[in-house]
Amino acid sequence: MLFYCHSLTQYKRLATLEAKVGDLTIGNFHPIRIQTMTTTDTMDTKGTVEQAIRCIEAGAELVRITAPSKNEAENLLPIKNELRKRGYTTPLVADIHFTPNAAEIAARIVEKVRINPGNYVDKKKFELLEYTDAAYQEEIDRIRERFTPLVNICKEYGTAMRIGTNHGSLSDRIMSRYGDTPMGMVESAMEFLRIAEDLHYRNIVLSMKASNPQVMVQAYRLLVQTMQQELGHCYPLHLGVTEAGDGEDGRIKSAIGIGTLLEDGVGDTIRVSLTEDPEFELPVCRDLVKRYTHRISHPPIQPLQDEQKLPYSPFNYQRRETIAIDNIGGKQVPVVIADLSHLPHISPADLRGIGYTYDAVTDKWNIGDAAADYIFTGNHVPDFALPGTLKVIVQYHTWLHTADKEKHFPYADVRTYLAARAEGRLAKINFVAASADEPGNPDLTTFLEALQQSGDVVPVLYSTSAHAMATVRRAMIEIMEKRISAPVIILCNSGHNTPDEDLIHYATETGALLLDGFGDGLWLKAQPDLAVTRQPGVVTEPIALINNIAFGILQATRTRISKTEYISCPSCGRTLFDLQETTARIRAVTHHLKGVKIAIMGCIVNGPGEMADADFGYVGSGVGKITLYRGKEVVKRGLNSDVAVAELINLIRDNGMWVDVK
Repeated sequence: MLFYCHSLTQYKRLATLEAKVGDLTIGNFHPIRIQTMTTTDTMDTKGTVEQAIRCIEAGAELVRITAPSKNEAENLLPIKNELRKRGYTTPLVADIHFTPNAAEIAARIVEKVRINPGNYVDKKKFELLEYTDAAYQEEIDRIRERFTPLVNICKEYGTAMRIGTNHGSLSDRIMSRYGDTPMGMVESAMEFLRIAEDLHYRNIVLSMKASNPQVMVQAYRLLVQTMQQELGHCYPLHLGVTEAGDGEDGRIKSAIGIGTLLEDGVGDTIRVSLTEDPEFELPVCRDLVKRYTHRISHPPIQPLQDEQKLPYSPFNYQRRETIAIDNIGGKQVPVVIADLSHLPHISPADLRGIGYTYDAVTDKWNIGDAAADYIFTGNHVPDFALPGTLKVIVQYHTWLHTADKEKHFPYADVRTYLAARAEGRLAKINFVAASADEPGNPDLTTFLEALQQSGDVVPVLYSTSAHAMATVRRAMIEIMEKRISAPVIILCNSGHNTPDEDLIHYATETGALLLDGFGDGLWLKAQPDLAVTRQPGVVTEPIALINNIAFGILQATRTRISKTEYISCPSCGRTLFDLQETTARIRAVTHHLKGVKIAIMGCIVNGPGEMADADFGYVGSGVGKITLYRGKEVVKRGLNSDVAVAELINLIRDNGMWVDVK
């Protein structure tokens, strides 16, 4: 068993135990299940039933409902009865925080209960506690005593369980020993899992959720490795990025976290957590899962010689070290290349979609934070003065006839580059298309040898394989093993039918590589027929969409920050205000604060914990009441919601992070 999956180069589902949730089976090579969670008040039986039905009809194979207290847990029975009366047999999951009594009630009613090991017994007060080994063991014994009744009830009623660790709600005890780390998340779950194993209860699914995809992916990988090493088997895994947010950003962040693991065959059920109505989560889930329906049939990739000796760690992020070639590589943020080669003629208006707006009155360019660094124009050379920071990549034979060789750079295949190198006809930066599909190809071997001696080549690595991410990763590993220090651009081509599928494809394929420290730039390409549907003089919508996705991927992987980041929970029956409306209001007045992280949480369950990854927090603390945080620190408590957004702005301003809109 390699680390956390069967192979880094060959797609194969991870073997797991089987969990039975009503009539649904999770794990053990069964289809990847999709699920969501209601956002209604659980005491509103009619509203919860109606929303659950909408989710089921949208494709949900499980529906989760919050049960924060005994009352809500008891009300799961009439909800379940009404759904069954209407002919809906989809399993229900009770979401439990803080209240073992509610879990024990719910386990007798619904098919599955989710507990959070960070707050099922332990508490979180952000206190640094010191434990001797004996004192620590006493706490474990206390967990065993409180957790055992729930396990016994689940065994008696045939109820499944999810042990769901959340990065934002690790207990003070775990934090004191392991810190705010993926290993702390794993150990938090393993404490409960060991007890369940001792009690011979295995109808369990596990999750390691975080709002940061980097943390989330590392935690799942460590969990698989830990289970394999300690138990000799792996439980089914529920994948999700918590507090992903809404819109394009929420989808990108979810696709990166969930897709990275699915690419390696890890994951048995998924939930995409969006700050939107829950039925809108299901199409995203479907787009993610269907990528792997026929993946097993992809052609084999040449395996690594020794997968146990990787030149990088999949458990700890470290960007691959490279030399700097102009503004690419080294310590610089990854660049973005916008592909305009499909346009028969390029005008200033075409650059709006990639962050450049021309003002004819002042004869100046306005450059946005999400402005592409390079454009690829194929065989065309723009006939107008470009913004000073923007550079142009053209086909090699076009470059030969270009007058301005300071602003234009050649793009060639490997053979053309090698011939040009032999003739001494090279530029300051030479972009070379290198297929990762042909390991051992003589031209590629010669090219890699040349790279070891060259300081002016930027490989553009791509794959046409059905398992493209693993193919490119294999090539990156070979580059590292050969000690090649050239920066590498990741080129990703998508030919899907819809923009939504393109987004999932781009985010999964490139995000997975960026999370492992690979890539010094992104070049996303779409099908030409999709990209040319426009009116003369109007910005091409796909160009803007693809550019936004590229910067969104870099933002979500924390490799290049270009905008405000929102850590926003998906809402549930615990939410104490209108989360979608509030998120929109906060986004409307703060979207220009580049690099500022703002968390918007519906209730106290995960709120304070997620503040650790945010600069500022806006958390529901009562009906119509808001508590504001600076990091983990409470700054203002019990604010009326009608003034809370204005107070949040004042808090950001007081901390020197506010910028007035220009």
